[in-house]
Amino acid sequence: MQFIRGTVNLPRGYQGCVATIGNFDGIHLGHQAVIGQLAEEAADLRLPSMLISFEPQPMEYFQPDKAPARLTRLREKLQALRRFSVDQVLCLSFNRALAQMPAELFIKDILVDALKIKYLVVGDDFRFGKDRVGDFTMLKKAGEQFGFQVVNMHTFSIDGERVSSTRIRKALEVGDLPSAARLLGREYRMSGRVVHGEKLGRELGFPTANIELHRRATPLQGIFVVEVYGLEGEPLPGVASLGTRPTVGGTKAILEVFLFDFERDIYGEHLQVGFLKKLRDEENYDSLEALTTQIQKDVDHAKAYFKNN
Repeated sequence: MQFIRGTVNLPRGYQGCVATIGNFDGIHLGHQAVIGQLAEEAADLRLPSMLISFEPQPMEYFQPDKAPARLTRLREKLQALRRFSVDQVLCLSFNRALAQMPAELFIKDILVDALKIKYLVVGDDFRFGKDRVGDFTMLKKAGEQFGFQVVNMHTFSIDGERVSSTRIRKALEVGDLPSAARLLGREYRMSGRVVHGEKLGRELGFPTANIELHRRATPLQGIFVVEVYGLEGEPLPGVASLGTRPTVGGTKAILEVFLFDFERDIYGEHLQVGFLKKLRDEENYDSLEALTTQIQKDVDHAKAYFKNN
């Protein structure tokens, strides 16, 4: 899979593609169905399949305080996509220039001239261009004019309801990890690099790996049973805290993972954390002694989970 940042970095003499456009937050089963749809057409036309996405996502640009918490950052999205038949990922910078670009110019400059697109998959509700005037109907007409086909995304439903990033966020928010995993086709994961923290866990007898998330908001919070990937012997069992740590006056969301029977130095390692079960919500304790007692209970519950599963 080739990652391309901006149309200026397309290979010289680019000969066209079949493509889909969207946020693709989570790379859930609905997204995977679209990727499969795209791969079939790419094989028929003997062209690369391309997923076109934006950084930041449009709502994060226009309303950063109201944008929902992402399921996947860009790096996590690319990690997930490597499992599927995607030849190229084009990341367009969603900046003032792109936000102000008329829909007709987006079609002509990006889709036609730069990408030489032959087949495009989008949702019925897809909107683009300045003031969001571009829609599916406009794309269909442009396709007739410039010689590319425009088709609907296949709707993918589970239990009679469309699979969507919003539906997954709702499941994560209430701690329903099995439902989220069912919609994603895998357990929900977050990733980041292990950084130095305040070493409080070590003082309490539970040394944790502090993972830098680079997120404005997280789609879930609490104490979880987890598995960690990215280290020898993976997956490694553990228990994780994702929250602001109110007992010690924290305000920024931090992911801390305590790995069972583990003593290696892993600072700087990039890890993926798979969330298996929510144990409880984050709480504020009157003392560090009370917090330590609760952490031990969490560890015992997590170990029991692994023993029974």
